[in-house]
Parts: sequence; C-alpha cells; structure tokens
Amino acid sequence: MESSVIVEEYRPEHRNEWEAFVQNSNNGTMFHRLCFLDYHPPGKFHFHHLLFRKNGALVGVMPGGLMDNGRILWSPVGASYGGIVTGDIPFALALEIVDALLAYGRRIGLRELYLIPPPFIYSRNYSQNLEYALLYRRFGFEYHYISHAIHLKHGASFLRFFDKTARKTIRKLLRQASLRVEESQDYETFYRILVQNKARHGAKPTHSLEDLYRLQQLVPEHLRLLMVYYNQTPIAGSLLFLCNPKVVLCFYNMMLYEYQHLRPIYLLMYEIVRWATEQGYEWVDIGVSQDTKSPNPMTPALSLIHFKERFDSRGILRSTFYYRFL
Repeated sequence: MESSVIVEEYRPEHRNEWEAFVQNSNNGTMFHRLCFLDYHPPGKFHFHHLLFRKNGALVGVMPGGLMDNGRILWSPVGASYGGIVTGDIPFALALEIVDALLAYGRRIGLRELYLIPPPFIYSRNYSQNLEYALLYRRFGFEYHYISHAIHLKHGASFLRFFDKTARKTIRKLLRQASLRVEESQDYETFYRILVQNKARHGAKPTHSLEDLYRLQQLVPEHLRLLMVYYNQTPIAGSLLFLCNPKVVLCFYNMMLYEYQHLRPIYLLMYEIVRWATEQGYEWVDIGVSQDTKSPNPMTPALSLIHFKERFDSRGILRSTFYYRFL
C-alpha cells in the first residue's frame, strides 16, 4: 500500500514544531523531547530523528539514531522510550505512517529497524492502533520485558490496597519522628547512595552525576528527587521522571543497605504514590523487573516482582519491535 504520508529527516529549524507536537501528542513522553536528548554530549550518538507529514500537516515524529554504518535505525538511542509519537489517530493513518516508515527505510538502505515505544499506559487515550499496524506489516518482537506500574484509581484510599505487610510497615514508619521524606536538590548525596547501591549488584548507574545535573538544567519540570533522612542522615532516595501528564516513572529507587532494617523504600513508595495521586497522575511506573544476572534478558526477578506487588502494582509489558528488510 502506497502511503500519502511523507517522511522528513529532522533539521534544527523543526525543533519548536517537534517539541510542541510531543507536548500535545497522545503518547509522547519526556524521552521523546529534543531538550531531554540534549543531555548527551555532541557526537555520542548518530541521531537520526524523523517527522511524518500528511498534506503538509505534522502527524508523527520519531526520535532515533543510526548504527552499523547507517544500516540499522534504533528508536530510541540515549533514552528509555522511543517509537512513533502521534495524536489520537485512527487506524488508517497509523497504517499509513508505518508504511511510510518502511518505504523510507528501504529508500535509505536500512537492514534493520528497532522500536521501543512506551507501554500503553503512557497514552492519554488508550489506543494500540500503532502497535497493530506494526504487527500487520510484519514487525516482530525482539524482547518483552516485565515492568510494574501502580494504577492510581483508588485516590486517597490507595494505602488500603497495598498488601498487609506494606500497610503495617508504612503506618509504623509514619509514626516515627526520626524518619522523614523530603524533596531535595542534593543530587550529589543521592548519587553516592546510587553508586553504592548499584555496586552491591555488580552494576553501574545509567547516568553519571554530570548527566543528572545536565538533565536538571534542561528539563527541570520532568524531575523530582526525594530523599529519606534518618534523623539528619540521608539513607535512601528516589529520582522520579515525570514522563507526561499520565505517568510518573521511578527511575531510581535506592537505599544504603546498612539502613535496610528501617525499610526506607516503603516510606518512599508511600510518598511517591501519595504525591502522584494528589497531582492527578494516573499511573506510577516502578520499572522493569528483570534478573540482570541471567543470560536470558527476559528472565523475571521473582523476588523483586513480589516486592513491587506489595504496593498494588501490575505487570505491564515493555516490548521491542523489529523489522528486517529483505
């Protein structure tokens, strides 16, 4: 099927148009914003962003980057989520956009195309038109990851729906004057906790401290840092990404393990859900739950999943679509 949608490669003069489109889209997130991607130093990635137009009107954008001498296009690079951003469009237009993307890929000689769109909960109006259009055009799945998210449908009564252990622990913690949660700008202290926590699991943070400072400068409206203090000592923290009007993402939830017995993560989870509910968000995404030490990247981390389920979370798929050109 020949599409009437035209694909354009991003140029700097498109910047304001792009940002406004993502802001008003159905499924865009902070990760699709150019000002977010600006935190990467110049030259780190070979960015290759695309715009989709129909009859001159912008109907979609897709951040991405080229690899393997321009033979592979990934969306995103340097971010958690990418894929095609649109308005709340009908299926016929979704199919036209996908067909235009495939035609463009053939024209520039792509061998492979990979898309990691945000899960459906990030859509303002739930729709999987794009996903079905991709599958209908024979995109496959590379991986599915299990993420967990809390639906904030219970309003101020959310604590009643946490499991018994979580409810009991949180109520006890709320009575302790020695523990408190505060919003903070102390990224340096948080980062020390983050590095120690990751090292315990043989890993390193996705971001450097300089990256976090850069993000704080570029997209301060999308970041919220919470710290837990025991008396005056910082013992845990959570960096929230306010991804769009629907979803708050707990990107990092970390603690100093010598204070594990105080269960500061329970207090953080209570405060995150309370605040997100109060601010009118619909979901709190608490991230993927994979066993990073397993050779199979799809292996679930069962103990982590069990912990997340204490807070009334549900499994949400985060999938990678791919297409191999013949």
